[in-house]
Amino acid sequence: MRFDLHVHSCFSKDSNSDIDSILIHAVKNGMNGIALCDHNTVEGCFVAVERVNELELDLMVIPSIEVSSAEGHILVLGITESIDAHMSAEKTIEKARELGGTIIIPHPFKKISHGLGYIEGIDIDAVEVINSRCLTSNSNIKALNAARSLSIPGVGGSDAHIPQMVGRSYTDIDSKNSTVESVLSAIKEGKVQAGGSLTPTHVVMKQMFSGIERLFKRRLIG
Repeated sequence: MRFDLHVHSCFSKDSNSDIDSILIHAVKNGMNGIALCDHNTVEGCFVAVERVNELELDLMVIPSIEVSSAEGHILVLGITESIDAHMSAEKTIEKARELGGTIIIPHPFKKISHGLGYIEGIDIDAVEVINSRCLTSNSNIKALNAARSLSIPGVGGSDAHIPQMVGRSYTDIDSKNSTVESVLSAIKEGKVQAGGSLTPTHVVMKQMFSGIERLFKRRLIG
């Protein structure tokens, strides 16, 4: 089964992707499922699950979140409750475990995107070793080497902030069956293979400037 384990929607402040477009592009781009990982909220996940059913799409949505810890971003898959931002990475992970989450460190060495900067000595299930939203492959290669050295499963995610980029990077998951629980268990067991490619540079730059513009407008409005 092929999953994009890192997708953002309009419920993230730096994305304006509507849920329906994300779901439709995920199916179009060959995904069996996605993890909707909006910044510091799971609100969009409820909408996505409802819309999948209403649109009768053959697509699994894993309720997830990208938490802004004090040290950097942390993905938590398989939870339906938000986790407070700005706690330490250790406290964030503790809370994620309390909620039964599967913990992935995204873009750990991509400083501009609030990468954690390390993966050693923390209780995690996987590392994002292919993140499409990088201008070069350097940080992905560093993440891959670090994950391999620590025998931590490596996964892929597009980090898509526009629907067209959903599935640009992905994770092939050898799951026993098509349930969220089985998929998350397979990730923890390392039954995964990351794949994909970088988002075209002009698309990344356009997304970055659009995100800055949206944040600036929000601050002006108050």
